[in-house]
Amino acid sequence: SQTGLLAHYRHLADAAPLPLLLYNVPGRTGSNLAAGTVLQLAEHPNILGIKEASGNLEQCLQILARKPADFLFLSGDDLLTVPLIACGAAGIITVLGNAFPQRFSDMTRAALAGDYARAQRELWYFVGLNPLMYEEGNPVGVKAALALQGLCEPAVRLPLVPASEELTARIKALL
Repeated sequence: SQTGLLAHYRHLADAAPLPLLLYNVPGRTGSNLAAGTVLQLAEHPNILGIKEASGNLEQCLQILARKPADFLFLSGDDLLTVPLIACGAAGIITVLGNAFPQRFSDMTRAALAGDYARAQRELWYFVGLNPLMYEEGNPVGVKAALALQGLCEPAVRLPLVPASEELTARIKALL
């Protein structure tokens, strides 16, 4: 429940020797930190911000509209980076940026500088690429993209397996 999550994170923040960054990723945890819960946690002096990866734009906007000025909001969803920065997010903790650091950084920096036309042009590239990164599980697609660039081996840990030849070919076509 949200009451349990609130108690849990307050307990962690009270005990932690360093400030905490919340991470809301319901697709992996099966539990969502609702906007109201995040806003209550934002008042804790040892919670500095959140990586918000719910993919729920309305929830993100509720937090951005009401968060304290010193509470850091970072997108955790690559394709929401530009719109969330336009609404006050401080940046992104990215998946795609691992495989495409320069291009993703250029997009993010353009958005942070208010050059939304340039940021949007870069975003359209990632809109086509993003689904491929998750098609066979995360981080399979990113590892395949990195391997195609000669930066690592495509190895992943079980129960994941390296990207199929078909997916690898589709990623290569977009590189």
